[in-house]
Amino acid sequence: MADANMQNFHSRMRDINRKHAKLSRGYVTSVNHDGLIIAKPRARGGRFPWRGLLFSLVIMMAFKILLFSQLGAAAYGERVESLKAGSTLERVGAFVLEPDPITVYLGAFIPQAVPD
Repeated sequence: MADANMQNFHSRMRDINRKHAKLSRGYVTSVNHDGLIIAKPRARGGRFPWRGLLFSLVIMMAFKILLFSQLGAAAYGERVESLKAGSTLERVGAFVLEPDPITVYLGAFIPQAVPD
């Protein structure tokens, strides 16, 4: 019986030490519904900014669609081709601005949807 109690004690001590190690890197306190103050480990920083990446991609797609709808397919294609003949940075820009099916569809749809 003493052995089972010791194993239970060591298990609880291990859990307490793990929680203490997490809390030592920063914590946030909150008050429970019954008034008990609870310390929770702070969320670890350094995560990849998925929200910012998604926002940037949406802005880039909106920019491509707007350019395509304003210039038209022929003029847009000519400008992308002229970028392909430029420097390395211009070639990367040409690759990014290459008209894809979504850009072509929505670029053709915008002038119909927006009245003059």
